[in-house]
Amino acid sequence: MVTNFLELCNLCEQLKKVGSKKAKVSMVADFLRKVSLPTEAGLIVHFIVGRIPPDIPPLNVGYALVYDIIKKISNITDEQFLDEYNKTGDIGETVETIFKKNPPKTQKLFFESPLTVTEFHNILKKIGETTGENSRIKKGRLMESLLVRISPVEAKYFVKNLIGEMRHGVSEGLMEEAIAKTFNISLEKVRFAHMVAGDLGEVCKILKQKGKEGLEEISLTLFQPIKPMLADMAKNPAEAIARHGGKTSFEFKLDGIRVQIHKKDSEIKIFSRRLKDVTESFPEIVKTVANKVKAHSLIMEGEIIPVTDEGKPLPFQYIMRRYGRIRGMEETFKNIPVALYIFDLLYLNGKPLVNQPFLERRKILSDIVPGQMLTPQLITSSVNEAETFFEKAIEEGHEGLIAKQLNSIYTPGIRGKKWLKIKKVLETLDLVILAAEYGHGYRHKWLSDYYLGVKNSEDKEGTISTVSSFADYVEKFNHNKFKVVGKTFKGLTDDEIKMVTDKLKKIVLEQHGRTVIVKPEIVVEVAFSDIQKSPLYSCGYALRFARIIRIRDDKTVNEIDSIEKVKRMYKEQLGTPSKFLEG
Repeated sequence: MVTNFLELCNLCEQLKKVGSKKAKVSMVADFLRKVSLPTEAGLIVHFIVGRIPPDIPPLNVGYALVYDIIKKISNITDEQFLDEYNKTGDIGETVETIFKKNPPKTQKLFFESPLTVTEFHNILKKIGETTGENSRIKKGRLMESLLVRISPVEAKYFVKNLIGEMRHGVSEGLMEEAIAKTFNISLEKVRFAHMVAGDLGEVCKILKQKGKEGLEEISLTLFQPIKPMLADMAKNPAEAIARHGGKTSFEFKLDGIRVQIHKKDSEIKIFSRRLKDVTESFPEIVKTVANKVKAHSLIMEGEIIPVTDEGKPLPFQYIMRRYGRIRGMEETFKNIPVALYIFDLLYLNGKPLVNQPFLERRKILSDIVPGQMLTPQLITSSVNEAETFFEKAIEEGHEGLIAKQLNSIYTPGIRGKKWLKIKKVLETLDLVILAAEYGHGYRHKWLSDYYLGVKNSEDKEGTISTVSSFADYVEKFNHNKFKVVGKTFKGLTDDEIKMVTDKLKKIVLEQHGRTVIVKPEIVVEVAFSDIQKSPLYSCGYALRFARIIRIRDDKTVNEIDSIEKVKRMYKEQLGTPSKFLEG
């Protein structure tokens, strides 16, 4: 018997009204017991926690497209939509309210049968698979065709799944408890199966199909990538040693593409940290593994970094010229060589190693991989030695260090203190806020996402002939006196955001929906991981992982940094040779 999507939406409504975590777990468990189809059970798990199932490509659907579609089929104005949205800051709640007041005009005579969970999944999959020219229009049509046939509450949770904001309090952790309760098995077994499989929906599906015995089949499987273990932050080596209680393994933190490499005899596959198969992008890495790694079968982790002809590291953005390219690869490979460094071993010759201590895994790794392919490592309890190693990593052009607890087991998808990343402190930029967007969720009444600009002394007369983005429009509005180099919503506390919002509201020059252009007055100090070439902005550069450190009330807009400084900093990154800066 199939499960209707409306039943699932009604469950989510009930979950939202219940505060007790124990009650939420019981409600989900009761619902899952009634589901008869294993595949549907897996999909339901994904939908409840707001995760798109792994067989669906990235949806690439944001607030703007939802906003446009809802206005169109409900025949409402910008003001009507924003009035409703400003009440809750929840796009799903907004859609439900609008549909109750302004039902879609399309006749529903041909859609008498209720929408099932499987049908809902298939529609999401079609949206994700829609790419290329006019894909936004095509995605919009698919969304319209569904929204005109479903009830307001179904529309709400359709949108919530698109955006990934469920807000009913059931996290993956609670879902693990619900699955354990559903099938009367230990929570530890469910958590381990989830870590290894990397897919909680798949765990539920297998339990529904095969019962408790099915969990025994869930183990590390060659060519089925698992989520990578994640690292927390530490300010410096001394903090890492203190948090690890003494002797610690320090490794260079490389700035490239983290990969998981699977090998069985002559077959080799490379997966990205998002579990995407990127083997075709790195044929020379496949050849290196085949020729130099001594193992019949394995799963190991490493980092692929772009390098100069002399083997020195290049900035991260250069490897993106390789990443995902298939056609015309020969010239690309020649111009942007890469190197592989291995740092962990998860499986060897039929035996999983994730539950063995890190130090043991590293020792086994050193027996099968040449030393020059291993990430440089130092094991010490000396702060001075660790700091010297950190400086060496920076001098050689790397990001910093990763500190690893010697007895730590490998925990896929988990971030914690067992691994700690220590990065160099970068030079900052003083920038001005040129425009701002209202946030979403609890920040919906605050201007919390900021367009950041540098002084453009290259083109003081300044004109932009074409406007292809809002950033271009902002620059043209300011007569090209400034160049947008990024956007950020990170760094400020809630109190600081409220204060900035009050200031920005007083200097608004023009409003576009939930975005405002402001008088360039508020100067902020901005940190970032690096500067990369970018087609998104007319200046050709963008700050990577920008975050505001502080508001510079002591500086005027005349004192902000210039585009020349951005270009200089870009060229100075890691001492990049000029031939790699062209094009």
